[in-house]
Amino acid sequence: MALPTDLVDRVVRIDARLRPIAERPVDTTAPDWHIRTRERPRPLDEAGVRGEAEAALRALLARYEHGDDEDRAAVRALLDRCSSFRWATHLPYGRTPDGFRQQLLHLSARNHDGDTRDELLTLHDLSAEAREAGVDIRPLLLEVAELSSAEDKYGMGSIRRMLLGAAG
Repeated sequence: MALPTDLVDRVVRIDARLRPIAERPVDTTAPDWHIRTRERPRPLDEAGVRGEAEAALRALLARYEHGDDEDRAAVRALLDRCSSFRWATHLPYGRTPDGFRQQLLHLSARNHDGDTRDELLTLHDLSAEAREAGVDIRPLLLEVAELSSAEDKYGMGSIRRMLLGAAG
């Protein structure tokens, strides 16, 4: 089963709106560059696409979670192709089992997000927050690992291996 054309078109359209923001140069030689960067509106708000982008991401993650291997591969490929959408679009994190599962599904669908090291740090932080909130993370890590790619994109292990390793 392929991803619905209207969903793919929405993500591609949102990605195009976000690209100029994602690719905007940052002058790190300016003394207050980090302050100005922090004070800018969030990319989804600046582009005026927050509601549409979050709805599209929810639809992608639902397809990723409930679809078959072909659906999951299609979601990973779309997010790989639409890197500005992938960079800017995230869901709020509720410190609940379902919130943790959604964050794991998103991490899995991003499939390394261009840098496995960053994803390892993200996984570590998400897991620590969930444990602090009393979430039993092991079954959720194992559940999402089963849906995850076994591809070792950058020589640091696959997302599946990362999740299984975090589950212990």
